[in-house]
Amino acid sequence: MKVDLFDFHLPEELIAQVPLHNRTDSRLMVLNKQSGEIKHEVFKDVIEYLREGDCLVLNDTKVLPARLFGVKKDTGAKIEVLLLKQLEGDRWETLVKPAKRVKEGTEIEFGEGLLSAVCTGTSDHGGRVLEFKYEGIFYEVLDQLGEMPLPPYIKEQLEDRDRYQTVYAREPGSAAAPTAGLHFTDSLLEKIKEKGVHIAFITLHVGLGTFRPVSVEDVLEHDMHSEFYMVTEGTARLLNEVRRNGGRIISVGTTSTRTLETIASANDGQFIEGSGWTNIFIYPGYEFKAIDGMITNFHLPKSTLIMLVSALAGREHVLHAYQTAVTERYRFFSFGDAMLII
Repeated sequence: MKVDLFDFHLPEELIAQVPLHNRTDSRLMVLNKQSGEIKHEVFKDVIEYLREGDCLVLNDTKVLPARLFGVKKDTGAKIEVLLLKQLEGDRWETLVKPAKRVKEGTEIEFGEGLLSAVCTGTSDHGGRVLEFKYEGIFYEVLDQLGEMPLPPYIKEQLEDRDRYQTVYAREPGSAAAPTAGLHFTDSLLEKIKEKGVHIAFITLHVGLGTFRPVSVEDVLEHDMHSEFYMVTEGTARLLNEVRRNGGRIISVGTTSTRTLETIASANDGQFIEGSGWTNIFIYPGYEFKAIDGMITNFHLPKSTLIMLVSALAGREHVLHAYQTAVTERYRFFSFGDAMLII
């Protein structure tokens, strides 16, 4: 299966650079996964497509202000650090720019001595293992010094960094937001609950592999990145009850989808408590075992995310929907509009 099958033309001006003032004012394209029929709505109308007894599954990961700017202790040279993954203790896998200036043993200082790090290892593509030293609580120091790691296609400064968090974010650990959830407000979620729709939370910490392009020609040759997930016993029990009672499971975002499918695929379609690393790669031909529908944003051409969406609704239906979105001037990517596949 060729990666080029998932390509489409996207005018650059359709890439949303800033979030809308009101989260629920985003547009919503509703795509029927069976017929390919398309309807155009506003996101707050998503409640009309949910039924009593359904379950909406949200990813409660919280984005870390993971971009740090520091200087080399010996020379004063400027260094940019992006935290990717916490290892044991205060050691982190990071990306460093310029990488050639940071070798094993290099010391970096941030925020006039509030935080420092020493390089203890290297890897490809600018990867460095840094061990941090600080006073107090690391996440509080990071909140004081760090900046939000916005995706590379967003060039504008973010005035309110809470707009790159979901309103229900609570588990720190992501290098990027689960952006399908950015459209929800507390008020909309409360109305959804009042309708009799269950709300469940899972956690998947989004890695920067989400933004990496697929560099091979054949889909099957792509090496999928791993991300850490957690599903509680309460969430697993609720999902099993919803399934037994005939309700639909609607995942919010590709991250929630990958987590649920990882669990269900390993347990004959059942949900169980668990945590670990998943590198599940979903593309057309995959048989879904966990979800019945999905809310998602509009994704990059030839990305693993558009492949996942195509697995759920069919490649032809999805590419037609994306062409319609371009024609109708929908806003794309992280701060863009949404699609409900049901």
